[in-house]
Amino acid sequence: MKTFLRNQLERYAQRLGELDFLLSREDIMGDMAQYRLLSREHAEVTQVAGRYARYVQREADLAGAREMLADPDMAEMAQEEVTGAEAELLQLEDELQRLLLPRDPDDTRNAFMEIRAGTGGDESALFAGDLTRMYSRYAANVGWKVEVVSENAAELGGYKEIVLRIEGDNVYGTLKFESGGHRVQRVPATETQGRIHTSACTVAVMPEPDETEAIKLNPADLRIDTFRASGAGGQHINKTDSAVRVVHLPTGIVAECQDGRSQHSNKAKALQVLQARIQEKERSERAAKEAALRKGLIGSGDRSDRIRTYNFPQGRLTDHRINLTLYKLLLVMEGDLADVLQAMAHAREAEQLEELEMGAAA
Repeated sequence: MKTFLRNQLERYAQRLGELDFLLSREDIMGDMAQYRLLSREHAEVTQVAGRYARYVQREADLAGAREMLADPDMAEMAQEEVTGAEAELLQLEDELQRLLLPRDPDDTRNAFMEIRAGTGGDESALFAGDLTRMYSRYAANVGWKVEVVSENAAELGGYKEIVLRIEGDNVYGTLKFESGGHRVQRVPATETQGRIHTSACTVAVMPEPDETEAIKLNPADLRIDTFRASGAGGQHINKTDSAVRVVHLPTGIVAECQDGRSQHSNKAKALQVLQARIQEKERSERAAKEAALRKGLIGSGDRSDRIRTYNFPQGRLTDHRINLTLYKLLLVMEGDLADVLQAMAHAREAEQLEELEMGAAA
């Protein structure tokens, strides 16, 4: 184990003793807000300190087993212990590295996903529909719930824009690196010459705001319009002005919802999306500043950043940020996204570990 990691982990053992002392004090126990804060930290520190204690114990076991290798009568048993301890130490070191990485408090939150057609006209809208299906199928595979907040369907199929709310475990943490430009290369159904066209969509993934921490919107800064929801017609067409569009006047950011049955529920959802978009704008601006100081896996968060290409003639998916290429595009489009998402998560963890090591050396 690297020295800087061991130093970090030893601090956790020291901090655990401090927290045990603090939580035993009457003045701390009498302050519920402080007590809850320290209790939460205690649980996190206990997890890391406990795994590190196990690591130290297995190091001692390994050293003892290696000494026993010199005894012919004990050599076979000692070798089994050496093999087992070495394997567990590698596993524990990997686990401890992950536990030390800084966590985004939004990772556990539900998310809004906005998919918008870009260059490419009708083909781009069709691709937006394909992406919507891909993410929806992945969500179903992992047990997440997906609901449409608003949609603007295109005439030939797909969407000019669609906003989804995705609910489940660790949704934002899993999908946050999907934000950016997605490019598709394929022969459109309308192409008579068999030529490959290139189209693009943008995806934005935003954590659902915490009601207790959400930014407070000044009603004077909002313009709220109601309108009749668009639809395919028939008996289910909306005959009342229940759809809601909210405009945040200072920034010009717009959100709308037309999926709910009532104007009240649509307004509540539209305000949630608006808050998420405003927070995402602030987050992107911060990320852009940070990216100027380091290379940054996630870049500036600008949706114009081209992050991925879907090449149908070659059956190839390429993620340009981590030079990942997979030749199973049709499976990916059916929702088999696990390899892509895990590769992004591991790349980010490696980057964070490098930052942690540089910070320790500074």
